[in-house]
Amino acid sequence: MRLAVLLAASAALSAQTRAVVVAPVLNMYSKPTADVDVVSQAIYATTVTIVEERDGFAKIKTPDDYPGWASLAGLRKGESYAVSGRIATVESLFAHLYRGASVTQQAPLLTVPFETRLEVVSEAPRWLRVRLPDDQPAWIQSGDVTFDLKPLSVPELAALAKRFLGLPYTWGGTSSFGYDCSGFTQMLCRRGGRMIPRDADQQAAWDGMQKVDAKDVQPGDLLYFGSSLDKITHTGFYLGSGMFIHATTHEHPVVQISRLADEYWTKLLVAVRRWTK
Repeated sequence: MRLAVLLAASAALSAQTRAVVVAPVLNMYSKPTADVDVVSQAIYATTVTIVEERDGFAKIKTPDDYPGWASLAGLRKGESYAVSGRIATVESLFAHLYRGASVTQQAPLLTVPFETRLEVVSEAPRWLRVRLPDDQPAWIQSGDVTFDLKPLSVPELAALAKRFLGLPYTWGGTSSFGYDCSGFTQMLCRRGGRMIPRDADQQAAWDGMQKVDAKDVQPGDLLYFGSSLDKITHTGFYLGSGMFIHATTHEHPVVQISRLADEYWTKLLVAVRRWTK
């Protein structure tokens, strides 16, 4: 019996297929159809795992092990990408990729979001030639990327967070095309060198977080809001001086800075968590 279980597990693992996202931002749905809710997203050039296929959709898992159904049209199966060699990471909020080393001769080939990782083939003072996941060559301006991707301090993360002010709130969003609340805080923690769970309720319950009393909140702490600790619906990143930054639909559906002392937020605050070690 035990051998049969092990063989079944081995067969399931071997059936899993790697794939690379070839859409600028790929929606992940709760079911294998685009007519349901978006649960998360995977950005361009991300290597994911396919665990099941059905009706033109694939159930995938992103590098943070988050599952969802995505269109097979947005995936290149059987591939891994940007796992070795010279890798550039997009630092601009958005970056154009071109068919040649010029911004004037042709329209951009595509536009990719912040944090996109690209395989670099060659470098010039202003331009980088990259290999795309579909093996096409493309050029990106060197000012849009960084090779020095190191964990940021809390003050650096606060400065980074403010670059996204005014970008649209997007349910399920995990990119600079539009974040949801937990996608935004997960990105900030990731840039701080720590991978935390995807959803707000998962983050607050995660044993990798330190519980903090609200009176002891410090810059960089994550704030969790809801009707109770069991029903968390929102999160934000505390900046200090009573202010926090978050992706929200409250009043204006954008990334914005709010006052924790405002009655709307005070009555909803149910937890503070410290993710920094």
